[in-house]
Amino acid sequence: MNQRNERGQRSAAFASENAAEPVGRWDDPTGGVLVLDGPIGTQLAARGVDTSGTAWSAKANEHSPEAVAAIHRDYASAGASVHTANTFRTRSRNIGQRWREFTRRAVTLARSSVPVGHAVAGSIGPLADCYEPEKTPPPSVARHEHRQMIEALAEEGCDLLLCETFANLQEASIATAEAVRTGLPTWVALTAGYRTDLLSAETMAEGAKRLVELGATAVLVNCTPAIVTKVYVDRLAQLQSSARIGAYANAGDRQAGLGWYMHGSGEQATKDVESGKRRAAIRYADCAAEWIQAGATIVGGCCGTGPEHIEQICRRLIDHRT
Repeated sequence: MNQRNERGQRSAAFASENAAEPVGRWDDPTGGVLVLDGPIGTQLAARGVDTSGTAWSAKANEHSPEAVAAIHRDYASAGASVHTANTFRTRSRNIGQRWREFTRRAVTLARSSVPVGHAVAGSIGPLADCYEPEKTPPPSVARHEHRQMIEALAEEGCDLLLCETFANLQEASIATAEAVRTGLPTWVALTAGYRTDLLSAETMAEGAKRLVELGATAVLVNCTPAIVTKVYVDRLAQLQSSARIGAYANAGDRQAGLGWYMHGSGEQATKDVESGKRRAAIRYADCAAEWIQAGATIVGGCCGTGPEHIEQICRRLIDHRT
């Protein structure tokens, strides 16, 4: 049996171990709202794992694999059914000659940590810093490096490919085209940046239209502050395409009160942190409810959010359904 048939059989058992999930099948474009997981990098940092340097979260696949696995398990327990492998920075320019080993470990950690039937998405990030799209390498370099990474993710058995946090639309198009070549479902997420100064809603929508023409099965806005993300979802909803649209925002700055809580030290500190995290997660779920009302059918979390945010989104979906 080939790898793709194996993936199909795994997805046919969707939610077999978590019947309470309020979502449709990840591989059914006509299904209900899909719940994506949240960030790995900022969750690792919140749990005390070192994410310094250009490799960022990728190092944890080797030195803190249990922390990575625990994060995946926590998102699954919270209700997410699409889980992003920790491959955002496992390419050779970030991790060196052992990049393939780190990529394999990331996919294996995700697959082994979530229920059978849940999807594992291979994460493909931009080659330069997400918020510095002007530093993107020339198209020929970008195409070579994205193809190398994408082919590895497909060979490791990812169910879908997630090109995420792109602000350079040319690079996003290159990555999308390479991902579509594999035959796997391709989701592409664009970012306006934490100051929303990288892409306007109109420019993002124009770029998203092109990505759908290239074969993207979903277009999303990500790593944009939650309190302004609806503007982008509204514009994506006007595309009137067969592709899903979605959003997984960051928590904004700390003053917004939507996330960025670290683990507490001591009993009272822990209680205070947990209380703050719950309030932040509820506020974030309020934002997600607006995205869904605007037409989003994929929702999740990005930097500064965590499993509690995913749990509150799922609670909101269950309450709406019942």
